[in-house]
Amino acid sequence: MISSHIPDLDLITSYAQREGTFFSRVSPWTKFSGLILVILLITLTRNLVICGVLYLTILGLYASAGLPVKKLFAWYTLPVLFVISLVGIMAWTEPGIPLFSWNLGLFTLTLTNNGAILVITLLLKALISVTYSLFFLMTTRYQHFSAMIYRLFPSPLDQIFLLAYRFLFLTLSMTGAIFKAVRSRGGGLIHSIRIQGRIFAEVFALVFIRSFDRAERVHQAMIARGYNGKFEAGTEIPRPGLSGICVICAFCCVIAVIVLIVPTIGGIY
Repeated sequence: MISSHIPDLDLITSYAQREGTFFSRVSPWTKFSGLILVILLITLTRNLVICGVLYLTILGLYASAGLPVKKLFAWYTLPVLFVISLVGIMAWTEPGIPLFSWNLGLFTLTLTNNGAILVITLLLKALISVTYSLFFLMTTRYQHFSAMIYRLFPSPLDQIFLLAYRFLFLTLSMTGAIFKAVRSRGGGLIHSIRIQGRIFAEVFALVFIRSFDRAERVHQAMIARGYNGKFEAGTEIPRPGLSGICVICAFCCVIAVIVLIVPTIGGIY
């Protein structure tokens, strides 16, 4: 593991292969349909209450599946920083009731209630998508996940996704080994921004170069084992049961109610 704030693919795969909970036995098509509907709902609504209820519901599903909640909060670091870096400027331009003002001399930045609601809402949307995506990945076996990619995406996109997912494990393992070597030589100590920046730039450059070399060797090894440019996934994916179909239909009805019947509550963009 490179960092506690980066999702550990080995841990995610380990949970996915265990099949120790009820959600692991649910049809992957049901969970994938839920993912599409969740993305659709957070795209259509900007209501803070709806996003909050949806986030708590998905977090409850994640916890009830026996997945690591503490690690999930550590993994939130990247999406939170990403959202704040994008929305941090927009929040200061929203009209509304002033909450905080920052005088910079030539101009003054004012944070309003609508700006704060915008940041919180988009943060919740990001956390909803991340939480459910991890829930889906950590309760779906790799065989079923790869078979879904093979059936959903046209060629050569399916091959790109499947091979990239496999090669990602090799790249992360190689990156972790390089970081371990850097830390063993004192690279983990912060001396200055310039020195640390140069060290980590060299690390990522080395990873980039070695990844090309490793990819070429992996490709040659696959050809030696009969790979002809087509990676086929023949695993049979469990079909949704009656209960899974009812859950999806109920979720569709909820989205229809939010979007059509109460658009002012739904807050359509």
